[in-house]
Amino acid sequence: MIDLEKELEKAKTLFIVVEGKNDKKALQKLGFENIFVIHESGKSIYEKIEQIEEKAGKKKICILTDFDKKGKKLYLLFKSELSKRKVHLNNSFRGVLLKQKISHIEGLNSFIEHKRQNEKYRKHR
Repeated sequence: MIDLEKELEKAKTLFIVVEGKNDKKALQKLGFENIFVIHESGKSIYEKIEQIEEKAGKKKICILTDFDKKGKKLYLLFKSELSKRKVHLNNSFRGVLLKQKISHIEGLNSFIEHKRQNEKYRKHR
């Protein structure tokens, strides 16, 4: 079984790329700090990729777009472009979320909080 809390802590060391402001807010509530929002500026995709590369520095990058059609398309595009630039990618946390059946990043905070409440309940029974 996946230790979600442990994976969450590991992911906080990464530079996270998300689609929108609500995704960023959800991750910030969980303690994430290094977050880049794709749809925040009116720049081209390639300018955004350059920004990600610049801002991430030596940190590994995790692309956390949603798991819907649009998010998967963005994921593949950014993964391909960042890989061409020899940027260090670590998308293992994306895989963890997929296994947990999380479809939208903006819902991650409530999902984690719900799981934590269930754990507390089980321990006190």
